[in-house]
Amino acid sequence: MAKPPNILWVVTTQWRGQAWGGGGDVNARTPTLDRLAATGCDYRQATTPHPFGPFARAALLTGVPSPENGVRDYFDPLPDGTRTIAHDLNERGYHTAWFGKWHLGARDPNAPLVGEAHAKIRVPDASRGGFAFWEGFESGFLLNDPWLHGTRLPDPIRVSGYQSNVLAERAADWLAGASSPWFAVVSMEAPHPPYAAPADDIAPYEQVTLADNVPAPASARARSELAGYYAHIEATDRAIGRLVAGLANDTVIVVTSVHGDMHGAHGRFRKGWPHEESVRVPLIVRGVERGPSNEPISLLDLPAMTRAWSNGQVWRCDRNRAPISMPSVVNLPDQCDRIWSGWRSADRKVVTTGDGRAWLEFDLAADPGETTNLVAQS
Repeated sequence: MAKPPNILWVVTTQWRGQAWGGGGDVNARTPTLDRLAATGCDYRQATTPHPFGPFARAALLTGVPSPENGVRDYFDPLPDGTRTIAHDLNERGYHTAWFGKWHLGARDPNAPLVGEAHAKIRVPDASRGGFAFWEGFESGFLLNDPWLHGTRLPDPIRVSGYQSNVLAERAADWLAGASSPWFAVVSMEAPHPPYAAPADDIAPYEQVTLADNVPAPASARARSELAGYYAHIEATDRAIGRLVAGLANDTVIVVTSVHGDMHGAHGRFRKGWPHEESVRVPLIVRGVERGPSNEPISLLDLPAMTRAWSNGQVWRCDRNRAPISMPSVVNLPDQCDRIWSGWRSADRKVVTTGDGRAWLEFDLAADPGETTNLVAQS
């Protein structure tokens, strides 16, 4: 029997599915993602099950959607004792490790989301999802000089540097000494706002080409945001490149994001909206199969895919559409203002509001850019 492969997940935040070279974005400079996709599989129709961080992260780790996984509202922690992919691979003899943003711990909803209040929250051992080694931070969106604590850091310490670089370097150090087989998750906040935060040594982009579905009233803000957004994408792509450079060719490498960002599409900003910019995410897998795939993969599938890889198997999608939903309203500026649920296939998307009324329907085969919706009810 072949030896179990080492498996790495790189999970970013707010990196929308089209915002890389292989996604067709003319603004994005992503040589690492492009290279991984060229030698691996690009799941072109991959979606997040919930376009908000905590819901998506809980689903990503458990394979169970919200609210069934225990995360119903934005500030709900993942319940202690919840079974995750880490428990599965621990039992298969893997050495498991987590690095970076957690966003599933108990948080104070009255504390500022950006800054040290959430960045310095200590995640208890029992709340770390079953990972044998854990080093990270709750949240805080400090894209530079992050606070870290965990297995080898009992109290939070501030580490100098661009966050994506810091996490990549510390993870690479652990991987270099880890016994095989290992399973590691490196969870980065970039390219999440604040977009004006320094992106390592990469300056904000001076020229940005907007998509056709960004209306004129939203264009100035969209250009301003995207100038920093693409700088963080370039910087984080480079950090990922450094992380994977020393890994063996048979290591399974996954690069994805928990959700995207509207950036002015349809006149909307931020996330939670059921549009492609918010719900479609990059999902690149190197080390299993090659070539592009139009299967309707969801981040909900990633635990099952990973269990299959650990057993030397290739996972196959057994359905023709992926569920998407927003189970509760997150009361933050610009975010989606209603509960909704629906599904997305390779060529169609249907969404209803919480009371069952039709909200949006798109024929993605005819209009992949969602410039015209077939049904729209407020």
